[in-house]
Amino acid sequence: MLIGNATRRVAIIAGVRTPFARANTAYADVNVQELLTAALRPLVERFGLKGERLGDVIAGAVIKYPADYNLAREALLSTGLDPHTPGLDVQRACGTSLEAAVLVANKIALGQIDVGIAAGVDVASDPPILYPKSFQRLLLRSARGRSLGQRLGPWLRLRPRDFKPQLPAVVEPRTGLSMGQSCELMVKRWHIGREEQDRLAYESHVKAAAAWREGFYQDLVVPYGSLSTDNNVRADTSPEKLAKLKPVFDTSGAGSLTAGNSTPLTDGASALLLASEDWAIARQLPVQAYLRAGKSWAVDFASGKEGLLMAPAYAVSAILADTGLSLQDFDYYEIHEAFAAVPLCLFKAWQSAEYCRERLGRDAPLGAIDPARLNVKGGSVAIGHPFAATGARILAVLAKLLAGDTRARRGLASACTAGGMAVTAILERP
Repeated sequence: MLIGNATRRVAIIAGVRTPFARANTAYADVNVQELLTAALRPLVERFGLKGERLGDVIAGAVIKYPADYNLAREALLSTGLDPHTPGLDVQRACGTSLEAAVLVANKIALGQIDVGIAAGVDVASDPPILYPKSFQRLLLRSARGRSLGQRLGPWLRLRPRDFKPQLPAVVEPRTGLSMGQSCELMVKRWHIGREEQDRLAYESHVKAAAAWREGFYQDLVVPYGSLSTDNNVRADTSPEKLAKLKPVFDTSGAGSLTAGNSTPLTDGASALLLASEDWAIARQLPVQAYLRAGKSWAVDFASGKEGLLMAPAYAVSAILADTGLSLQDFDYYEIHEAFAAVPLCLFKAWQSAEYCRERLGRDAPLGAIDPARLNVKGGSVAIGHPFAATGARILAVLAKLLAGDTRARRGLASACTAGGMAVTAILERP
């Protein structure tokens, strides 16, 4: 169908993910393609998609090798889907699979496809290790040599420094600061206390542990390898235990971000099945929720004018303007906890008349949300954060919450990302 025809409602059928594992634990020997396939295959099997040609599978990873340039396509070829199903790799840092869901939804809404999968994966345990440019150039000169002397000659210039690996680091190229260091600046700007952060982190673990005990994740998480549950959730944590941890990003005595109120490096994969209403009806599949709107945004963090992880403040404001909704018009909020401090900074920004006027262009503050509706089944601090997989995870949780609550009408999902960006989406109950 041509672009520009009348749009259709986009249904979320269900989401599936692997258990999330702290880096260098259960998935230490797994690669991104294997783990992404582990999330896609159960979705294919559960909904009878073997042999089916889907409109698209859009997925991505933040950490991957150059050989994984066709990751989505390679993974889907091992799922049982019709091999004529196309795959597309995308990457928007921590918002990758949330952005993938919006992209799939747009194709469905425009009538280009009827069904597709959005997914994300990351294996922080398996980062590419780079060597200096000098070593790269030496290898290439040797490879281009036509004679034995030309191939061996470059190796005579080999020096010990050429063997020093460049270990990966989660830092912003524009500032040289890690995400944690950048968040420390936000915390100081917004005057977020250590106790507030530890309290939110504690509640994240309590809610996640309760959700696992109640069986909420039973159909959302498929065992993989030695894991059947997320191995970062601490049911026995307490505010007192969290208070004993030392700051790790600012050790000057003024820091407040610790290993306990920050997300750990995590391995995992998640996938989400989206379709048109007609496709779902034809297969007698219940719709959990409809993806009504999506929005991405970016802020000028490199100049210091805005905090690195404050883009959700803008993205949420913009999506509310698009839909004519207020911040209080939601029954559930799934806001990514890159650090416990991030939602707390956003809440203060949305309640600030000055910030909303000068930064968001609003006449009045967006106001407060009910904290009892925030990340009710646990957030990223407890569950973990495989960068590209988090977006599909929170959408799957939000869709299931809406489907199971007859009093609910809609939910808001949002994720901050590296590079000073954000992705947000609105789901509605059928």
